Amino acid sequence: PVSAGVNGSAIENFSCVIYNVSLMNCTWQAGIDAPEDTQYFLYWQYSRYDDAVECELYIKDENGRNMGCRFKNVSTKPENAYFLVNGSSKESQIQFYDTYIQLYEIEILTPPLNVTVNCTRDSSCIITWQPPLTRHMKNRKCFEYEIRIKTK
Repeated sequence: PVSAGVNGSAIENFSCVIYNVSLMNCTWQAGIDAPEDTQYFLYWQYSRYDDAVECELYIKDENGRNMGCRFKNVSTKPENAYFLVNGSSKESQIQFYDTYIQLYEIEILTPPLNVTVNCTRDSSCIITWQPPLTRHMKNRKCFEYEIRIKTK
């Protein structure tokens, strides 16, 4: 759909990241030509079959303008999640911004769990660990690890 409103009033630099398994932060910047009284509102839905939900915990700038959102209990279903940020101003209409994001692509994984190192007298060592916590990856073979060993 075509977004009505003043050109340059829609948000810019929208990005989201998932961390600690189920927390998500989304942030943006005000449109370069948005009036000073513009307030932005974020709505999102997991898929086209779910209801859109407004952000419950906005991140505000020093002027009280919504510039981001914090989410809890986010599931990284493999579907494209839909995000919409619209705005309101007394001066003029504000263009909306929308995008689809594959949630698993923006997840920052936790470090591997229960890392242990057992070394023997012949200088051989066995290093073991468990995969990091995540909600979307069920196959352990999908993980790749890098081990850096520094010798004295």
